Amino acid sequence: MFVYGKTASNAIAVMSYLAGRPGEVAGSSEIAEARKISHALTAKLLTQLSAAGLVRGQPGPGGGYQLAKDPAEINLLGIVSLFEQTEAPSLCPFGQGWCGNGDPCPLHESLLSLQERSRAFLENTRLSVFVPALVEVE
Repeated sequence: MFVYGKTASNAIAVMSYLAGRPGEVAGSSEIAEARKISHALTAKLLTQLSAAGLVRGQPGPGGGYQLAKDPAEINLLGIVSLFEQTEAPSLCPFGQGWCGNGDPCPLHESLLSLQERSRAFLENTRLSVFVPALVEVE
């Protein structure tokens, strides 16, 4: 199973906030308060996300951050991989190096399936899921 940590979770929270406001610019303080993340951590995450080309910052009054790409082009794995090791560790209950060397453990196929589904979820989930649906006005 691939589980990401708190830093990656916070980065997804920052990115989901920006994805939920297409075309708008949001300041780091606004994002920090909305997602209940410290201001310092939010600023650090935005710097790293900017360096990776996922967000674009606009300095000065009225400045802030917005997504640098279409939300449909950004998957969760692309965010998580900036902050976490994305290769899942061995979960074999018999210990490191057992599975893959001879007979697999009784849980091998189940654990492998779980890891594959988790990775597929991160690869297939795009930030576009956070973009609000347009409301038709009659």
